[in-house]
Amino acid sequence: MFDKLQHIEDKYENLNTLMSDPDVLNNPQELQKHAKTQSDLAEIVEVFRRYKVVNEQLEDAKALIEDKLDPEMKEMVELEIGELQEEKANLESKLKILLLPKDPNDEKNVIVEIRGGAGGDEAALFAAELYRMYTRYAETKGWKTDILSSHYTDIGGYKEVSFSVEGHGAYSKLKYESGVHRVQRVPSTESGGRIHTSTVTVAVLPEAEDVEVNIDANDLRIDVFCSSGPGGQSVNTTQSAVRVTHIPTGLVVSCQDEKSQHKNKDKALKVLRARLLEKFEGEQAGELAATRKTQVGTGDRSERIRTYNFPQGRVTDHRIGLTLHKLDQMLLGNIEEVIVALTTTDQAEKLKQVD
Repeated sequence: MFDKLQHIEDKYENLNTLMSDPDVLNNPQELQKHAKTQSDLAEIVEVFRRYKVVNEQLEDAKALIEDKLDPEMKEMVELEIGELQEEKANLESKLKILLLPKDPNDEKNVIVEIRGGAGGDEAALFAAELYRMYTRYAETKGWKTDILSSHYTDIGGYKEVSFSVEGHGAYSKLKYESGVHRVQRVPSTESGGRIHTSTVTVAVLPEAEDVEVNIDANDLRIDVFCSSGPGGQSVNTTQSAVRVTHIPTGLVVSCQDEKSQHKNKDKALKVLRARLLEKFEGEQAGELAATRKTQVGTGDRSERIRTYNFPQGRVTDHRIGLTLHKLDQMLLGNIEEVIVALTTTDQAEKLKQVD
């Protein structure tokens, strides 16, 4: 492991030299590529350098304690050794995690698709609450969100809503949210006070670049129509809404939230690229099914991942057996605790495979 870490530090230093080379400085594209590589290595190099300092201090302290010291000084050195050993162990654990293969999509922006499932109006209302939960979480991270497509219900819910999240590491945080979210509560329209169970599906797709998914214009059928509001009522008389069909796969994306047909088309193509990337990666991942089973969740939209129980104020993530009595706080966007727990469990499972 330490030979590999030394190689990474050497590469980092070589990049420093490269980036001060006049030929590189005069080539913005090459300079940007090297800067990105160096940025990716920065954290692991910083931790490794701290590890070497701690290890050296630990060796010095152990050598010092072999000398004849007065009891008070010996106690101080022993205390320092204990602290250094603890920090060394923590740094070793962190380095192992940092050396794990990175998900190539982790730094990407994402497209989140939320759809009401079983439960009719109640599912649509909860879909709207999940949308607000994710947008509030995005705000806390300083990320930008933008609705790409939405279909409202008469009582303020969403039959479905798609939105983009732009920000550093958005996919690394939100990728564990894909799956079926179950809600248990008494609907506001229920006079008998019976608890209903409804479901909402969430899909988190890494945003695809043009170079990753090349869409042939001849493979597309583009239809335009008037956008409509809740209950199907027409909200404008111009044909600004756009439906894009990818003929080879049969994937269909509709966007109508913008007043401009051109903007709706751009948003629809953005969603289509993300869905095609998900489809292609899903087919490749099928060949690695055994590996995927060791990870936290498969990203399968049909997998039930979490239950939100309103009577008990409880949220349970079924993949890791985590239960929190913080339902109100989570719906306000405070979901970092769950995301950290999922990430930590996933890393631990991957470390087992390495060991």
